[in-house]
Amino acid sequence: MNADLDLLVSLNDHETPQSVAERAVRAEELGFSRVSMGETTGWNIVPALTLAAERTEHLGITNDVISPFGRSPAMLAQTALALHDASDGRFRLGLGPSSPAITERWHGLEFDRPLRRVRETIEVIRGVYEEGTPAYEGDIFQIPGLNYEREVPENPPPIDLGTLGPKATEMAGRFGDGWAPQMFTRDGLEERLEDLERGAELAGKELSDLRVSPIVRGIAAEDRERARSLARKAIAFMLGAYGPYYGNSVAEQGYPDVVSEIREAWGDRDTDAMAEALPDEVLDELSPAGTPEEVREWVADYAEVDGVDAVRIGFVNGMTEEDKETTMAALSDLV
Repeated sequence: MNADLDLLVSLNDHETPQSVAERAVRAEELGFSRVSMGETTGWNIVPALTLAAERTEHLGITNDVISPFGRSPAMLAQTALALHDASDGRFRLGLGPSSPAITERWHGLEFDRPLRRVRETIEVIRGVYEEGTPAYEGDIFQIPGLNYEREVPENPPPIDLGTLGPKATEMAGRFGDGWAPQMFTRDGLEERLEDLERGAELAGKELSDLRVSPIVRGIAAEDRERARSLARKAIAFMLGAYGPYYGNSVAEQGYPDVVSEIREAWGDRDTDAMAEALPDEVLDELSPAGTPEEVREWVADYAEVDGVDAVRIGFVNGMTEEDKETTMAALSDLV
Protein backbone atom coordinates (compact mmCIF):
# COMPACT_ATOMS: atom_id res chain seq x y z
CA MET A 1 0.00 0.00 0.00
CA ASN A 2 1.53 3.31 -1.08
CA ALA A 3 -0.59 5.47 1.20
CA ASP A 4 0.25 6.07 4.85
CA LEU A 5 -1.80 4.54 7.64
CA ASP A 6 -2.97 6.82 10.46
CA LEU A 7 -4.73 5.86 13.69
CA LEU A 8 -7.64 7.88 15.08
CA VAL A 9 -7.85 7.49 18.86
CA SER A 10 -11.05 8.17 20.81
CA LEU A 11 -10.33 9.92 24.10
CA ASN A 12 -13.47 8.38 25.57
CA ASP A 13 -11.84 4.94 25.33
CA HIS A 14 -9.25 5.95 27.93
CA GLU A 15 -9.28 6.63 31.65
CA THR A 16 -6.29 8.99 31.61
CA PRO A 17 -4.40 11.10 29.06
CA GLN A 18 -1.41 8.88 29.84
CA SER A 19 -3.35 5.91 28.47
CA VAL A 20 -3.86 7.81 25.21
CA ALA A 21 -0.11 8.25 24.99
CA GLU A 22 0.36 4.50 25.50
CA ARG A 23 -1.90 3.88 22.50
CA ALA A 24 0.25 6.27 20.48
CA VAL A 25 3.37 4.34 21.49
CA ARG A 26 1.73 1.12 20.33
CA ALA A 27 0.73 2.75 17.04
CA GLU A 28 4.34 3.75 16.45
CA GLU A 29 5.51 0.20 17.23
CA LEU A 30 3.09 -1.17 14.62
CA GLY A 31 4.26 1.23 11.94
CA PHE A 32 1.42 3.73 11.80
CA SER A 33 2.50 7.05 10.33
CA ARG A 34 0.42 9.36 12.48
CA VAL A 35 -1.97 9.35 15.41
CA SER A 36 -4.91 11.74 15.69
CA MET A 37 -7.66 12.41 18.19
CA GLY A 38 -10.72 14.62 18.39
CA GLU A 39 -12.09 17.09 20.92
CA THR A 40 -15.79 17.65 21.63
CA THR A 41 -17.13 17.94 25.19
CA GLY A 42 -14.64 15.71 26.99
CA TRP A 43 -11.02 16.39 27.83
CA ASN A 44 -9.13 19.34 26.51
CA ILE A 45 -7.11 17.60 23.82
CA VAL A 46 -3.76 19.33 24.38
CA PRO A 47 -2.46 17.27 27.35
CA ALA A 48 -3.05 13.97 25.53
CA LEU A 49 -1.39 15.30 22.38
CA THR A 50 1.58 16.56 24.38
CA LEU A 51 2.04 13.24 26.16
CA ALA A 52 1.76 11.34 22.88
CA ALA A 53 4.39 13.59 21.35
CA GLU A 54 6.73 13.23 24.33
CA ARG A 55 6.56 9.43 24.40
CA THR A 56 7.07 8.81 20.68
CA GLU A 57 9.99 9.53 18.38
CA HIS A 58 8.78 9.47 14.79
CA LEU A 59 4.99 9.28 14.94
CA GLY A 60 3.11 12.23 13.52
CA ILE A 61 0.68 13.98 15.90
CA THR A 62 -2.63 15.50 14.77
CA ASN A 63 -5.91 16.67 16.26
CA ASP A 64 -9.23 15.83 14.52
CA VAL A 65 -10.48 18.60 14.69
CA ILE A 66 -10.55 21.68 16.90
CA SER A 67 -13.55 23.98 16.65
CA PRO A 68 -12.83 27.60 15.70
CA PHE A 69 -15.68 28.55 18.03
CA GLY A 70 -13.97 27.04 21.08
CA ARG A 71 -10.64 28.91 20.97
CA SER A 72 -9.56 32.25 19.60
CA PRO A 73 -7.44 32.17 16.43
CA ALA A 74 -4.44 33.49 18.36
CA MET A 75 -4.82 30.75 20.98
CA LEU A 76 -5.03 28.17 18.21
CA ALA A 77 -1.77 29.50 16.78
CA GLN A 78 -0.15 29.37 20.24
CA THR A 79 -1.41 25.82 20.73
CA ALA A 80 -0.11 24.68 17.36
CA LEU A 81 3.30 26.23 17.90
CA ALA A 82 3.60 24.74 21.40
CA LEU A 83 2.72 21.27 20.07
CA HIS A 84 5.15 21.80 17.20
CA ASP A 85 7.94 22.32 19.72
CA ALA A 86 6.76 19.46 21.96
CA SER A 87 6.82 17.03 19.02
CA ASP A 88 10.01 18.25 17.30
CA GLY A 89 7.97 19.40 14.31
CA ARG A 90 5.67 16.36 13.97
CA PHE A 91 2.39 18.18 14.66
CA ARG A 92 -0.37 19.05 12.18
CA LEU A 93 -3.23 21.32 13.27
CA GLY A 94 -6.73 20.11 12.41
CA LEU A 95 -9.61 22.59 12.10
CA GLY A 96 -13.23 22.13 11.11
CA PRO A 97 -16.47 24.13 11.03
CA SER A 98 -17.81 22.18 14.06
CA SER A 99 -21.57 21.86 14.57
CA PRO A 100 -24.51 23.81 16.00
CA ALA A 101 -24.81 21.47 19.00
CA ILE A 102 -21.21 21.83 20.19
CA THR A 103 -21.01 25.52 19.34
CA GLU A 104 -24.27 26.56 20.99
CA ARG A 105 -24.82 23.96 23.73
CA TRP A 106 -21.21 23.64 24.88
CA HIS A 107 -19.37 26.82 23.96
CA GLY A 108 -22.44 29.05 24.29
CA LEU A 109 -21.91 30.82 20.97
CA GLU A 110 -24.09 31.31 17.92
CA PHE A 111 -23.28 28.96 15.04
CA ASP A 112 -22.93 31.87 12.67
CA ARG A 113 -21.07 31.81 9.30
CA PRO A 114 -18.94 28.78 10.19
CA LEU A 115 -17.04 28.65 6.89
CA ARG A 116 -16.18 32.35 7.06
CA ARG A 117 -14.98 31.86 10.63
CA VAL A 118 -12.78 28.94 9.58
CA ARG A 119 -11.26 30.95 6.72
CA GLU A 120 -10.52 33.97 8.92
CA THR A 121 -9.16 31.72 11.66
CA ILE A 122 -6.70 30.19 9.19
CA GLU A 123 -5.64 33.64 8.00
CA VAL A 124 -5.02 34.83 11.57
CA ILE A 125 -3.02 31.69 12.38
CA ARG A 126 -0.91 32.19 9.27
CA GLY A 127 -0.38 35.80 10.31
CA VAL A 128 1.18 34.55 13.54
CA TYR A 129 3.20 31.98 11.59
CA GLU A 130 4.50 34.47 9.03
CA GLU A 131 4.52 37.85 10.74
CA GLY A 132 4.58 36.91 14.42
CA THR A 133 1.29 38.73 15.11
CA PRO A 134 -2.46 37.97 14.92
CA ALA A 135 -3.25 41.50 13.69
CA TYR A 136 -6.24 41.18 11.38
CA GLU A 137 -9.23 43.06 9.99
CA GLY A 138 -12.03 40.78 8.82
CA ASP A 139 -15.78 40.32 8.91
CA ILE A 140 -15.65 38.29 12.12
CA PHE A 141 -12.31 39.12 13.72
CA GLN A 142 -10.85 42.58 14.26
CA ILE A 143 -7.56 42.11 16.12
CA PRO A 144 -5.15 45.03 16.79
CA GLY A 145 -2.34 42.54 17.36
CA LEU A 146 0.54 41.92 19.74
CA ASN A 147 3.83 40.19 19.03
CA TYR A 148 4.33 36.46 19.56
CA GLU A 149 6.87 36.20 22.38
CA ARG A 150 8.87 33.34 20.91
CA GLU A 151 10.66 32.79 17.64
CA VAL A 152 8.33 31.38 15.00
CA PRO A 153 9.71 28.16 13.46
CA GLU A 154 10.78 28.16 9.83
CA ASN A 155 8.29 25.38 9.07
CA PRO A 156 5.25 25.89 11.33
CA PRO A 157 2.53 23.24 11.67
CA PRO A 158 0.48 22.56 8.53
CA ILE A 159 -3.27 23.13 8.79
CA ASP A 160 -5.66 20.31 7.85
CA LEU A 161 -9.40 20.87 7.43
CA GLY A 162 -12.16 18.40 8.18
CA THR A 163 -14.98 19.25 5.75
CA LEU A 164 -17.81 17.48 3.92
CA GLY A 165 -19.65 19.74 1.48
CA PRO A 166 -18.42 21.03 -1.88
CA LYS A 167 -17.94 24.67 -0.87
CA ALA A 168 -16.25 23.77 2.41
CA THR A 169 -13.98 21.30 0.64
CA GLU A 170 -13.05 23.84 -2.00
CA MET A 171 -12.10 26.12 0.89
CA ALA A 172 -9.94 23.35 2.32
CA GLY A 173 -8.10 23.07 -0.96
CA ARG A 174 -7.62 26.80 -1.24
CA PHE A 175 -6.59 27.68 2.30
CA GLY A 176 -5.47 24.43 3.91
CA ASP A 177 -2.47 22.14 3.73
CA GLY A 178 -4.49 18.95 4.04
CA TRP A 179 -7.98 17.47 4.08
CA ALA A 180 -9.41 14.93 6.56
CA PRO A 181 -12.95 14.02 5.41
CA GLN A 182 -15.17 11.40 7.00
CA MET A 183 -18.05 9.10 5.99
CA PHE A 184 -17.37 9.00 2.28
CA THR A 185 -17.91 6.07 -0.03
CA ARG A 186 -15.14 5.50 -2.54
CA ASP A 187 -17.21 7.11 -5.33
CA GLY A 188 -18.25 9.97 -3.07
CA LEU A 189 -14.65 10.63 -2.11
CA GLU A 190 -13.52 10.72 -5.73
CA GLU A 191 -16.25 13.24 -6.56
CA ARG A 192 -15.44 15.49 -3.61
CA LEU A 193 -11.73 15.41 -4.46
CA GLU A 194 -12.69 17.40 -7.57
CA ASP A 195 -13.85 20.23 -5.27
CA LEU A 196 -10.63 20.00 -3.28
CA GLU A 197 -8.55 20.18 -6.45
CA ARG A 198 -10.51 23.18 -7.70
CA GLY A 199 -9.78 25.00 -4.43
CA ALA A 200 -6.10 24.12 -4.67
CA GLU A 201 -5.95 25.50 -8.21
CA LEU A 202 -7.46 28.81 -7.02
CA ALA A 203 -4.48 29.12 -4.67
CA GLY A 204 -1.94 28.13 -7.32
CA LYS A 205 -1.43 24.71 -5.75
CA GLU A 206 -1.74 21.14 -6.96
CA LEU A 207 -3.74 18.38 -5.32
CA SER A 208 -0.43 16.67 -4.54
CA ASP A 209 0.50 19.65 -2.34
CA LEU A 210 -2.25 18.64 0.11
CA ARG A 211 -2.20 15.68 2.50
CA VAL A 212 -5.52 13.87 1.92
CA SER A 213 -6.28 11.52 4.81
CA PRO A 214 -9.92 10.32 4.85
CA ILE A 215 -11.21 8.90 8.14
CA VAL A 216 -12.92 5.51 8.20
CA ARG A 217 -14.20 3.70 11.26
CA GLY A 218 -14.08 -0.06 11.43
CA ILE A 219 -13.21 -3.26 13.26
CA ALA A 220 -11.33 -6.47 12.46
CA ALA A 221 -12.23 -9.59 14.44
CA GLU A 222 -12.26 -13.33 13.89
CA ASP A 223 -15.97 -13.28 14.78
CA ARG A 224 -17.09 -11.67 11.53
CA GLU A 225 -20.76 -11.24 12.40
CA ARG A 226 -19.99 -9.61 15.74
CA ALA A 227 -17.59 -7.20 14.04
CA ARG A 228 -20.16 -6.24 11.44
CA SER A 229 -22.87 -5.84 14.06
CA LEU A 230 -20.76 -3.38 16.06
CA ALA A 231 -19.81 -1.43 12.93
CA ARG A 232 -23.42 -1.35 11.71
CA LYS A 233 -24.62 0.15 15.00
CA ALA A 234 -21.82 2.74 15.01
CA ILE A 235 -22.28 3.88 11.41
CA ALA A 236 -26.06 4.02 11.74
CA PHE A 237 -25.72 6.13 14.88
CA MET A 238 -23.41 8.57 13.11
CA LEU A 239 -25.86 8.88 10.22
CA GLY A 240 -28.94 9.35 12.36
CA ALA A 241 -27.88 10.98 15.61
CA TYR A 242 -24.71 13.01 14.96
CA GLY A 243 -26.50 16.13 13.79
CA PRO A 244 -27.42 16.64 10.14
CA TYR A 245 -24.08 16.73 8.37
CA TYR A 246 -22.93 13.12 8.07
CA GLY A 247 -26.41 11.93 7.21
CA ASN A 248 -26.89 14.68 4.63
CA SER A 249 -23.54 13.85 3.06
CA VAL A 250 -24.25 10.13 2.75
CA ALA A 251 -27.75 10.86 1.42
CA GLU A 252 -26.20 13.03 -1.30
CA GLN A 253 -23.79 10.20 -2.11
CA GLY A 254 -26.75 8.12 -3.25
CA TYR A 255 -28.51 6.79 -0.15
CA PRO A 256 -31.30 9.24 0.79
CA ASP A 257 -33.84 6.53 1.62
CA VAL A 258 -31.43 4.71 3.92
CA VAL A 259 -30.60 7.90 5.81
CA SER A 260 -34.27 8.83 6.05
CA GLU A 261 -35.19 5.45 7.56
CA ILE A 262 -32.32 5.62 10.06
CA ARG A 263 -33.35 9.13 11.11
CA GLU A 264 -36.93 8.02 11.54
CA ALA A 265 -35.77 5.27 13.89
CA TRP A 266 -33.63 7.75 15.80
CA GLY A 267 -36.73 9.88 16.29
CA ASP A 268 -38.03 6.99 18.40
CA ARG A 269 -34.55 6.50 19.94
CA ASP A 270 -34.68 2.94 18.60
CA THR A 271 -31.00 2.14 18.05
CA ASP A 272 -31.75 -1.46 17.05
CA ALA A 273 -34.04 -0.26 14.27
CA MET A 274 -31.40 2.24 13.20
CA ALA A 275 -28.88 -0.57 12.74
CA GLU A 276 -31.42 -2.74 10.93
CA ALA A 277 -32.06 0.11 8.49
CA LEU A 278 -28.42 0.12 7.37
CA PRO A 279 -28.07 -2.50 4.59
CA ASP A 280 -24.92 -4.46 3.95
CA GLU A 281 -24.33 -2.52 0.73
CA VAL A 282 -24.02 0.80 2.55
CA LEU A 283 -22.10 -0.62 5.50
CA ASP A 284 -19.57 -2.07 3.07
CA GLU A 285 -19.23 1.29 1.35
CA LEU A 286 -18.52 3.19 4.56
CA SER A 287 -16.75 0.86 6.98
CA PRO A 288 -14.02 -1.80 6.96
CA ALA A 289 -15.72 -4.40 9.14
CA GLY A 290 -15.19 -8.15 9.21
CA THR A 291 -12.28 -10.54 9.45
CA PRO A 292 -8.71 -9.19 9.55
CA GLU A 293 -8.21 -10.20 5.94
CA GLU A 294 -11.41 -8.46 4.82
CA VAL A 295 -10.47 -5.28 6.67
CA ARG A 296 -6.98 -5.25 5.16
CA GLU A 297 -8.43 -5.66 1.67
CA TRP A 298 -11.01 -2.90 2.24
CA VAL A 299 -8.43 -0.39 3.50
CA ALA A 300 -5.93 -1.24 0.75
CA ASP A 301 -8.65 -0.73 -1.87
CA TYR A 302 -9.77 2.58 -0.35
CA ALA A 303 -6.17 3.77 -0.30
CA GLU A 304 -6.02 3.29 -4.07
CA VAL A 305 -8.33 6.27 -4.68
CA ASP A 306 -6.24 8.70 -6.71
CA GLY A 307 -5.20 11.61 -4.50
CA VAL A 308 -5.39 9.79 -1.16
CA ASP A 309 -2.15 10.10 0.85
CA ALA A 310 -3.24 8.28 4.01
CA VAL A 311 -6.18 6.32 5.38
CA ARG A 312 -7.03 7.28 8.94
CA ILE A 313 -8.50 4.35 10.87
CA GLY A 314 -10.84 4.90 13.80
CA PHE A 315 -12.51 2.33 16.04
CA VAL A 316 -16.25 1.80 16.52
CA ASN A 317 -18.10 1.78 19.82
CA GLY A 318 -18.29 -1.47 21.77
CA MET A 319 -14.86 -2.80 20.84
CA THR A 320 -12.80 -4.58 23.49
CA GLU A 321 -9.10 -3.98 23.95
CA GLU A 322 -8.53 -7.27 22.17
CA ASP A 323 -10.61 -6.03 19.23
CA LYS A 324 -8.53 -2.85 19.02
CA GLU A 325 -5.25 -4.74 19.14
CA THR A 326 -6.51 -7.18 16.49
CA THR A 327 -7.57 -4.32 14.24
CA MET A 328 -4.30 -2.41 14.60
CA ALA A 329 -2.20 -5.54 14.12
CA ALA A 330 -4.17 -6.61 11.06
CA LEU A 331 -3.65 -3.24 9.41
CA SER A 332 0.01 -3.06 10.34
CA ASP A 333 0.58 -5.71 7.68
CA LEU A 334 -0.21 -3.00 5.11
CA VAL A 335 2.60 -0.71 6.31
